[in-house]
Amino acid sequence: MIKGVQFLIDGQGEKTAVVIDLKRHRDLWEDFYDRAVAKEREADPRESLASVKQRVGRRRKLRDG
Repeated sequence: MIKGVQFLIDGQGEKTAVVIDLKRHRDLWEDFYDRAVAKEREADPRESLASVKQRVGRRRKLRDG
């Protein structure tokens, strides 16, 4: 068992949740959270890098113009 990590068990003995000591495992939590966010967003529409650069360039011209 990893120190600072505890599992919550339901009545059938199944793991249902985990408690993580953030003082000890902050990096572990950040990795988990980043992965969860990426998984949640994987179906979001995508935009090409060229399109983003073009949009940012237009905004700069308007701001500086």
